[in-house]
Amino acid sequence: MPLVTTKNIHYKIGDRHILRDINFVLESGQITTVIGPNGAGKSSLVNIVIGLNTQFEGQVERMPGLTIGYLPQNSKINPLMPITVKRLMSLTRKVSDQQLLQALEKTGVASLLNQQVKSLSGGETQRVMLARAILGKPDLLVLDEPTAGVDVTGEIEMYELIAQIRDGSGCAILMVSHDLHLVMSKTDQVLCLNQHLCCSGKPESVSKHPEYLALFGDKTESIAVYTHHHDHVHSLDGGCEGCVHNAENTDHAG
Repeated sequence: MPLVTTKNIHYKIGDRHILRDINFVLESGQITTVIGPNGAGKSSLVNIVIGLNTQFEGQVERMPGLTIGYLPQNSKINPLMPITVKRLMSLTRKVSDQQLLQALEKTGVASLLNQQVKSLSGGETQRVMLARAILGKPDLLVLDEPTAGVDVTGEIEMYELIAQIRDGSGCAILMVSHDLHLVMSKTDQVLCLNQHLCCSGKPESVSKHPEYLALFGDKTESIAVYTHHHDHVHSLDGGCEGCVHNAENTDHAG
């Protein structure tokens, strides 16, 4: 049974159409990436899927008992707020120290448990917020621009981590991203959105679709075949000391 099925979703604010005739299915164990230009309706679609927005026409069918973990876009913490990672992780639910550590270990930041959140780098903050999103072992993990504030090498690490979480838990992932060239090898389904679904399917086919090419232009030919190989380890903020960057066709858009 699909986790989520959307049927003929229409959403508008006043006379302005935000989304039109959106239909897709989210399956367990599948990574679905939503791409599109600014103003395409990506975050609006996410809000409808997770139930934050109910002011739309059409249907969203969710599997009974579906649990959702959510990492919102630009999930910034007030830098003046004196709060530790441990306290942030337990703000909205009662969890044991063991559960906290297990979630942080899965995202590679268990050592930050007692650190002040305001002292974290962008990459560390995103990993902590991702750990918070997976605390409840969700069936569906929804990530709205999970690499915000992270440089390109940090983005690669984050996307690989997200795929590892899917592989380890079997959850479905719905992710908003502008980096099809980085997520291609980790994504099962791509939804190319610009108020309507321009195209959808496997990333290799979407990257060659005329409507995708019309939106993203000449950059597509170079970014669609991006492959990254590791012979080193990046730090959480994307730094790399004494390493050789080894990649095929790395002439991607930066």
